[in-house]
Amino acid sequence: MKIKIAAACFVVATMLAPVAVYAADGDSDRSHPMTYVKDSAITVKVKAKIAEEKIKSLVHINVDTDANGAVFLSGIARTQAEADKAVAIARETEGVTSVKSNIKIKKDD
Repeated sequence: MKIKIAAACFVVATMLAPVAVYAADGDSDRSHPMTYVKDSAITVKVKAKIAEEKIKSLVHINVDTDANGAVFLSGIARTQAEADKAVAIARETEGVTSVKSNIKIKKDD
């Protein structure tokens, strides 16, 4: 009886292993490791330039880059001018092909 249960568990685990591996791959849109490195480098450049501005609310801006060099900005800024500054910084960064902003303006109550 124990052998049948062990065999059944082994078969089920063998069948589910590829599903678990596929689900764990969070960067499935990255076709090649060098593409991932390039995207990461663009993200780091944009984040560094935003940090150089020393505008306090810009630390709440998230930066993500896709495989084509498109930068996605999200988060919260205090003013529209600060949000526009983050977009301008991203556009001026080498390797960026486009910028899409989803930055929200924090309204003071």
